[in-house]
Amino acid sequence: MDSIVCSCRPGFETEAGQEIVEKAAALGVFGFFKPVFTGGLVFRASDSAALTRIWRDLHCKDLVFTRDWWQLIEVTMLPQTDRVGAVVAALSDLDQPLPKATGRMEAIVPDGVDDPSLHRFAKKWTPPLSRALKDAGILSPGSDAGHRLELLLPGFDKVWLCWSDANNRAPFSAGVARLRQPPEAPSRSSLKLEEAWHVFFGRDQFLQQLGGGQQAVDLGAAPGGWTWQLVNQGMMVTAVDNGPMAPDLMASGHVTHVRADGFSWRPRRAVDWLVCDMVEQPRRVAALMAAWVREGLCRHAIFNLKLPMKQRYAEWQLCEALILDQLAEAGIEVRLAAKHLYHDREEITCYLERV
Repeated sequence: MDSIVCSCRPGFETEAGQEIVEKAAALGVFGFFKPVFTGGLVFRASDSAALTRIWRDLHCKDLVFTRDWWQLIEVTMLPQTDRVGAVVAALSDLDQPLPKATGRMEAIVPDGVDDPSLHRFAKKWTPPLSRALKDAGILSPGSDAGHRLELLLPGFDKVWLCWSDANNRAPFSAGVARLRQPPEAPSRSSLKLEEAWHVFFGRDQFLQQLGGGQQAVDLGAAPGGWTWQLVNQGMMVTAVDNGPMAPDLMASGHVTHVRADGFSWRPRRAVDWLVCDMVEQPRRVAALMAAWVREGLCRHAIFNLKLPMKQRYAEWQLCEALILDQLAEAGIEVRLAAKHLYHDREEITCYLERV
């Protein structure tokens, strides 16, 4: 009970580990991390009391490179027969039982494991295992607290038994947003913006923040994946790009296409939303976003930072400091959040709000 399992995009285990070690140290908790499977790592604290402090004072949404996290209970070997019985036995023998409010379980195959047969097994295994755990009194039927028993399956031979807190986990299971690609969207990049809204706002604030009739600017808009999402929310959009926009999107009557350089163009009046997915040096994009907020040109901004292959976590720290320092010097209070989304690749997605 002194370890946390974190999931991340495969290949970003080091960045996720560096970040949680640093965040924990800021809370006075010292530990180390170790990659344990593709797209997963374990952070081990000095003791369970220290881990409780992390769970209480640090939220999953405050971690950029960790998609989701769980408290590790035990790693159990799975026999070739009666895997259900092996899990029930392991959980029945715990010195510290699961919280009584744990009402359901979920079997998760890590994102980095590309084995269709393992995914099929996890799906078929969940119903009989859930029934057995309820019969054994390990899960509490009817509990509405939302706490879950999480079973991570990197293979057929072992299972990572974990627990998740309903108030401190990703909005999507394992941080994997299985969103449907709209056939009418001009590009797959549209899913990044949709996922960002879910991650940064949640269900309660989604409609409040994205009501129709707002004004938006999309820098580097072509062919229009992010513009399409804005129009779909009823916004009037100025799409800034020297490249062509999708004809169907332009026919909506909600888009004004301006052929200009996104770094030098400015609107005549302030807008509600600024979005930007330009392929540029991350610090240059960060400085541009800070300038828009400092000049009072937007209230909200969502933008991507394309990180370099090396020192990705360090680059994010530099960009974060650049934005916050510039706006603090101007006496402007903001909220800055960032996440390595499921639909991101080498970039992270950031949300900046003037408050």
